[in-house]
Amino acid sequence: MVIDAVEEKREIIARYRRLLRQAKPVLNEGDAKLIKRAFTMAMEAHKDMRRKSGEPYIFHPLSVAEICVQEIGLGTTSIIAALLHDVVEDTDIQLIDIERIFGKKTTKIVDGLTKIKGAFEYGSSAQAENFRKMLFTLSEDVRVILIKLADRLHNMRTLESMPRNKQLRISSETIYLYAPLAHRLGLNAIKTELEDLYLRFTEESVYYEIANKIDESRASRNKFIKQFVQPLKDEVDKLNIEYEIKSRPKSIFSIYSKMEKQNIPFEEVYDLFAIRVILDTPIEQEKSFCWQVYSIVTDYYTPNPDRLRDWISTPKGNGYESLHTTVMAKNGQWVEVQIRTRRMDEIAEKGYAAHWKYKDNISNHESNLEKWLVRVRDLLEKQDLSALEFVDDFRGNLFNEEVFVFTPKGELKTLPNGATALDFAFDIHTDIGAKCIGAKVNQKLVPINHLLKNGDQIEILTSSKQKPNEDWLRFVISPKAKSKIKELLKENKRYLVDEGKEILARKLKQLKIDGNSRVFEQMRAYFNVPSQFELHFRVGKGLITVNDLKRFKEFKPSSPLKTKPHSEVPDVKTIEQEINRAKGRHEDTLLIGEDMDVVEYKLAKCCTPIPGDDVFGFVTVNEGIKIHRTTCPNATELLANHGNRVIKAKWTSQHEVAFLTGLKVVGTDRVGLINDVSRVISEELKVNMSSLSFKSDQGIFNGEIMLYVNDTRHLEMLIKKLEKVEGVVEVARFDSRNTGPVYSTE
Repeated sequence: MVIDAVEEKREIIARYRRLLRQAKPVLNEGDAKLIKRAFTMAMEAHKDMRRKSGEPYIFHPLSVAEICVQEIGLGTTSIIAALLHDVVEDTDIQLIDIERIFGKKTTKIVDGLTKIKGAFEYGSSAQAENFRKMLFTLSEDVRVILIKLADRLHNMRTLESMPRNKQLRISSETIYLYAPLAHRLGLNAIKTELEDLYLRFTEESVYYEIANKIDESRASRNKFIKQFVQPLKDEVDKLNIEYEIKSRPKSIFSIYSKMEKQNIPFEEVYDLFAIRVILDTPIEQEKSFCWQVYSIVTDYYTPNPDRLRDWISTPKGNGYESLHTTVMAKNGQWVEVQIRTRRMDEIAEKGYAAHWKYKDNISNHESNLEKWLVRVRDLLEKQDLSALEFVDDFRGNLFNEEVFVFTPKGELKTLPNGATALDFAFDIHTDIGAKCIGAKVNQKLVPINHLLKNGDQIEILTSSKQKPNEDWLRFVISPKAKSKIKELLKENKRYLVDEGKEILARKLKQLKIDGNSRVFEQMRAYFNVPSQFELHFRVGKGLITVNDLKRFKEFKPSSPLKTKPHSEVPDVKTIEQEINRAKGRHEDTLLIGEDMDVVEYKLAKCCTPIPGDDVFGFVTVNEGIKIHRTTCPNATELLANHGNRVIKAKWTSQHEVAFLTGLKVVGTDRVGLINDVSRVISEELKVNMSSLSFKSDQGIFNGEIMLYVNDTRHLEMLIKKLEKVEGVVEVARFDSRNTGPVYSTE
């Protein structure tokens, strides 16, 4: 590749000047000089570095800084931190150098954005550890997360040049953690783009198919919108306020999600867009004008009474305020109308950063976000959580839907949607949660696992004899309740461990067994427990008895027990070396690794991949390489938390092998239908079936067939044939797990 150094330098300067122009409204005196110093430092630090695309590395920090200013609304400190966010990790510059020039605040943010180097403890995850480190600075400065989201957004926009396995890992991390995080911080525009980019890089054909269909229907959609809003405009004009009416198309990802969830084609997704009415009103008159516009909309169009959402009186947990209603248009189509003010719209798009602009004018609107940050800080203080546990608990904090309930004295409490009476008890106080035996919901007695609904009034019943147990973790969904129950269970477990330690020492003495380290290793192997802690716990709980210990004494291992210390799970580089050693073996049909070689693997049972599927390899702890479909229900979590163990994998056709997969068949019942379906499978296409089950209910039949196919083309041919059978309405591939169908997108 020929590089024009002069042209490159000109482009870098042009981008830097554009950044300064965009930042001008937020700059104070002396800020431009500081930004110039940060740019010069970043330029020098990254001068010999290039991105995978071949462009100069400095383009990346400049773009991240631009997103911070333009799309999030951040100021000078964030611009400097964005320009320097990779220098400590990738170059010789130290945090102390940054502190000397830019001060402690900027340094703290840069530190939060810098990945941890070195090895991690056994069973840990580099991604989870880095995510936890970044969130530790959240308790002091939320800008760390906002800049990280800008960094992630630019990485996703430029993911094209990355190898396939990295595309999958980075996309999965994005949908697993960063998109929900953007949502929780109210950054709707960024959340939507991250979701769409995730779909583009994991299921490209589906993404472009939906995008093309949206484009094709644009002309007719615009005509419909024009007719729909005209009568509304005539009436809103009479209010004598500035306003704007615009249509917002649904994101590609949300259309895809609806198609998947409801198992419907694109043509049956009716709410492809929403009409948004944005009013320019003084803060004290916002509510009044929004309801006046609602009245105008419902005078012209009939509203669906079940679809009114008033987030103006009770804002969402991420600060979102808006009035939503769904109305029936004159052509029989449902249309969502969103009514909000300019202030509400800016907060909805730019989220947390936009709150500060209005903080002095209205005091309680960021309170839900502040409460959430307090919960995150509480979570961060729990040092005994492993990184993966921490990420799991933190994700629980991101779930967006909420339920609003009341205490007996009428105090409003906000809990995650799906919360139970036990969640409510722990939200009041840990001691009340720990002793909870039931509740009165709207004066009616209910058990601790009773699901709460909006508007419920709850009184908790307690008993001093009550103690938490493992089952409670299944009854709660709020992170606070989960972490408190885990703490209480750990306390109880520690007590049993101490007791078990004493009992075991006493019993070993009675049995004349020397309690040295070698004996304990043999005991761990004999009782199949992973640690000394677990061994003592089982003895303390009475799961390992004196008789068990006597049997252990009589047991003579055929050879001295060799115990390996826990070693790191092999990473991709180690596996690549193994692959190189295995070159020349061609007994299967899957190519794995950077060099695309043939090695041993196992097919994951959770998604039953077959040739033709888009797949990836995952290096397991004990079972070598396992192959998963990229659409596997477990794929996102595996890729997000253990990306360093992901390896490329691709099918190639060498010879035909039969693979087990499942089909779900739905249709209208008739005599001889099952016979016709099995004839198409067995006689026409000569496919072997493993199992066949059909059930009929009020004239609708549902069938599940497990059968052997050669590859995705073979499967598609079979699906097309079955769809032509009289009475069959739908045929779809599903996972072998009993989690309902996961429909194929090939």
